[in-house]
Amino acid sequence: MALFVTALAALGPRAANAAPERTVKLVALGDSLTAGYNLPQAAAFPSVLQAALKARGHKVEIVNAGVSGDTATGGLERVDWSVPDGTDGVILELGANDMLRGTDPDVTRRALETIITRLKERNIPVMLAGMYAARNLGPDYIRRFDAIYPDLAKKYDLVLYPFFLEGVQGQAKLQLPDGLHPSAEGVKVMVEGILPAVETFLGRLKE
Repeated sequence: MALFVTALAALGPRAANAAPERTVKLVALGDSLTAGYNLPQAAAFPSVLQAALKARGHKVEIVNAGVSGDTATGGLERVDWSVPDGTDGVILELGANDMLRGTDPDVTRRALETIITRLKERNIPVMLAGMYAARNLGPDYIRRFDAIYPDLAKKYDLVLYPFFLEGVQGQAKLQLPDGLHPSAEGVKVMVEGILPAVETFLGRLKE
């Protein structure tokens, strides 16, 4: 016991009385890919990501603000109440439904950019989870849509994960029968892929 007290004293009062690490509060703002369409809540992307981060020593809570069927414009309409005060960062995943509906990419870009700037005004950093256009939509649409996410990430210096469905798209064994949404196993693959980018984002939040 005496040795322990002596060692603790040697560290100084600051170390002895150090406050526990603060829990970082994130919001995952997205559509059905975030919400966990047809999956138990524990198998949805935010829950699986939170567990993976905690397993790697991060103190983090992730709120699931995914709404199935939501577009980028829909996300903009609810961003103020979906992202409460006290949020440390937002993982922004929207645009897939815009693409599936053939929405003009300029509309999607404006909505995403407005979400980013509105959160920036509140001093809430954003990480961008990107999407690619379906390859059957034509070269012009593909070029304009695919450019949205890297352009916005560059303009606002955001951490970007280029394709949210990386490793899952086109893999039937990792998708639900609809061929669009990830299964529980698919979500695990998505989390494994995006984890390094999220850790980079967390590092920025602590700077």
